[in-house]
Amino acid sequence: MAVRGRGRPPKVELDLRIIVDAALALADDEGAAALSVRRLAARLGVDPSALYRYVRDKDELHLALADRLFEETLTGFQPSPNWRDTLRDLALRTRETALRHPGAAVLATYRTTRRPAEMRIVEHILAAFGRAGCSPALAAVLHRVYGDFSLAWAGMDAAFETLDGAARTGDELAWTREYPAADPAAFPAIARSVAHMARLDGTTVFLAALEILLDGIAARITAEATGRALDGSGEPAA
Repeated sequence: MAVRGRGRPPKVELDLRIIVDAALALADDEGAAALSVRRLAARLGVDPSALYRYVRDKDELHLALADRLFEETLTGFQPSPNWRDTLRDLALRTRETALRHPGAAVLATYRTTRRPAEMRIVEHILAAFGRAGCSPALAAVLHRVYGDFSLAWAGMDAAFETLDGAARTGDELAWTREYPAADPAAFPAIARSVAHMARLDGTTVFLAALEILLDGIAARITAEATGRALDGSGEPAA
């Protein structure tokens, strides 16, 4: 007597969360180039057509994956009453998420997902600027400046992590190898600073850049509060 259903693979239960988590794992394991609907379906053990019930195309998959990274960035996050502390924490978390998932981050950090996790981050950023006393108009500008800085830096660091080991090592050693060997007559400014340049690492530079950005934002907020122009001229607004 035949056993009903013998030999058939078990049915795979799918939902968008399962698909996006599998996409993240695929990008983590094999890099951004591996992230296709066909490869993802094979990883899940389903026909590619099954995925199209949840994502229309590869682009929608990338957007869902980007929002998954934003969701991870927000895990455990609590905004501070201090606007600078809030923005510093979010920027650090954004970079840390990208470094944990570089294969996904290189696809995600330049996209606008218009999905819930991204909207929560935008809300946190705008609320921080509101606590700082910004007008809605200035908050909109500063949100884009800050957000684009954070995502661009995270994407750059993620892209660096996707290089092969030899390329990464060569780039990192350049500051202690090729630059110190540069002709000081041809490159006198390099010669003056190269010993200091050699002591820097990626995290140190990121933290310095972030504080410079936050200082500039603080200056713009103060300028608005004192009625000065927002175009960088320092002249009073008309």
